[in-house]
Amino acid sequence: MNVVFLSPSYPAEMQEYTRGLAEVGATVFGVGDSPIGALPPKVRSYLSDYLQVPRIMDEADVAERVTKWLRGRRVDRVEANWEPLVLLAARLRERFGIPGMSVDTVMGFRDKDLMKQRVAAAGLRVPLAARCASAAEVQAAAERIGYPLIVKPIAGAGSADTYRVNDASELKAVLPAIRHVEVVSVEEFVEGEEFTFDTLCIEGKPAFMNVAQYFPRPLLQRTQEWVSPMVVTVRDLQQAKIQKGIQLGMGVLAALKMGTGFTHMEWYLKPDGEVVFGEIGCRPGGAHLVDQMNFTADTDLFREWARAVCWHRYEGRTERRYNVAIIFKRAKGKGRITRREGLSAYLSAHPEAVVAENLLPVGAHRRDWKQTLVSDGFLIIRHPEWGATLALANKVDKEITLYAE
Repeated sequence: MNVVFLSPSYPAEMQEYTRGLAEVGATVFGVGDSPIGALPPKVRSYLSDYLQVPRIMDEADVAERVTKWLRGRRVDRVEANWEPLVLLAARLRERFGIPGMSVDTVMGFRDKDLMKQRVAAAGLRVPLAARCASAAEVQAAAERIGYPLIVKPIAGAGSADTYRVNDASELKAVLPAIRHVEVVSVEEFVEGEEFTFDTLCIEGKPAFMNVAQYFPRPLLQRTQEWVSPMVVTVRDLQQAKIQKGIQLGMGVLAALKMGTGFTHMEWYLKPDGEVVFGEIGCRPGGAHLVDQMNFTADTDLFREWARAVCWHRYEGRTERRYNVAIIFKRAKGKGRITRREGLSAYLSAHPEAVVAENLLPVGAHRRDWKQTLVSDGFLIIRHPEWGATLALANKVDKEITLYAE
């Protein structure tokens, strides 16, 4: 099994998928824009060959270079797990005539307007939305849809360049901030709790599925610096509260003709019990969500993804043993971390609950919290009971503080 894997070392979690491919017996051909000498040694050990390209985002240029590089060699799969490259992977698959999701199918996961059209056509509830390429179109759409609303990129990821707008004056203030975004989606704002629906699919059928809840909703996480964002995976997928969301997710997979690989979907549970589709990508969730899923079931989804795409098999655990919370911390102040309060006491009090601690050390420079959800580091904790998990996560929020000067 010869697999071309795009961007095998960046973002950092891609290194684990590269490992997974090597561990299930694939011959891995990596393609990226980093020099091979800059790749971590462990990544180089997983690769059979590597092509450095000038600009990994330049689809036409990368396609030509990869075609020349692979001439005379058999290729069985082309894969990408980073959102900006999933369409390039599909174009290469079509060029080489190999299995995997087509460009048209991947466009349904990448273009938020097309995505919602296809999901709505299947009779599933989506937010009212409009595709807009100018300020005038945004303003006209806002008048049709009504406030509050959300403005976000058609082909974005996460909450980057995403704004809640409550009235016409706020929209006027937001328009200059999105001027660099060529096409945006203007959408109905759906009040309610926000969840994920994540899967590892084999030919559209989930071999592993996951639901997680955001505390607070991602838009608030990305706009309020004082927040310690939390994401908590749900151990019990049979509970009544999330059944409609899971059913919605299964319907979305069918509507978008999902093939083999990861999906990461977001959905809303309104106070009246209605569930509403948010968006979906044909790639894994970021910000260590796959690590959380691994801790939930004590499995290795990096390796099982590789087994699924190569051999259409899943051999990992599926029993969910824990609720798992990741809590992202943001230091108070600016500059370098000067002290960390409460961490030692927390670790001493809850040694069995903490499965990962990755806070910035004293002396490290603060990260830009607006650019990365990981912010100034995180803790991952787990517990079999939902209430206890939330209590432990809230203690991290309240009792652990990083300071910077």
